[in-house]
Amino acid sequence: MKNKLGLIFSVVILLLLVGLIAGDLFFEKPKSQKNIYEYDLDKLRQVDSSLIAYKETTSFKIDGEAVYGLAIGNEDNIYVSGRNKLWIFNPKGELQSSMKVRGDAHCLNVSESGNILLGVGNRVDIRKPDGGLNNSFLVKGKNAYISSLVEKEGIVYVADAGQKIVHEYSVDGKKVKDIGGKNLEKGIRGFVVPSPYFDLMLGRQGELWVVNPGRHALEAYNSKGDLISTWERTSMQVDGFGGCCNPSHVAMLSDGSFVTSEKGLERIKVHLPSGDFKSVVAAPSQFDAGTTGLDLAVDSNDRIVVLDPLRKMVRIFELK
Repeated sequence: MKNKLGLIFSVVILLLLVGLIAGDLFFEKPKSQKNIYEYDLDKLRQVDSSLIAYKETTSFKIDGEAVYGLAIGNEDNIYVSGRNKLWIFNPKGELQSSMKVRGDAHCLNVSESGNILLGVGNRVDIRKPDGGLNNSFLVKGKNAYISSLVEKEGIVYVADAGQKIVHEYSVDGKKVKDIGGKNLEKGIRGFVVPSPYFDLMLGRQGELWVVNPGRHALEAYNSKGDLISTWERTSMQVDGFGGCCNPSHVAMLSDGSFVTSEKGLERIKVHLPSGDFKSVVAAPSQFDAGTTGLDLAVDSNDRIVVLDPLRKMVRIFELK
């Protein structure tokens, strides 16, 4: 009797399984629901024209295989680094000189003294104003990758996207200390750097501003390496930053406002010193879709200078 009941039970289970399989094969499945958390990028690319406070006034092409870094030097000359080359233009975009460099310089800075700093992989090249090599040193570490650098009074700050830290060196290549490593007791959360975009710059009082891209934040450090200020804006809307890691590049206007560029949504904006959104410089529609590496600089007239690596152009924006 028990064997017969067991057999009947097995047959019933088998019939249920066959019915489920048949239903899955022959009956139409309900359409999947729309992901309510999926962003409509096409909609986000549309910017209210009343928010755009700048217009493009000048642009010029760069004759090179690839372009990566941008900086403003003395007399508002425009420096561009690229594949094995460095170009120097006057403020009108007229080529003044060019020179070969050793490798692909993905970032660039010109100090107050006129030194030209180039970040090439894990190497820092410091060139004299005439282009002659002054010094060169390596950033140690298996994953070291220099994404931004700046010099102040003989001190070189190096953003290392590979090791997710900022290094401080003397101009002769001696390591001083690291800045921004996780230290919760001092309120330092550590840098989140999911991609090779990890920018820094000097503020009006000489403080060091560093982008924490994975947190959509900017952080200021003093000469001791202490965190002294921070602001954060996470939003896919125009007033903030979204995606894995934004802003990708930053610069500063004379009033202390921040100029930011983004990837994913190709846009350039101005944020007040508090971090609050102020205006749009350039909307996504003004760039080719997929453009990344929109490096930024600001000249003495508060013109916003943008490197467009996809078009291999320098584009200059001024207030309307």
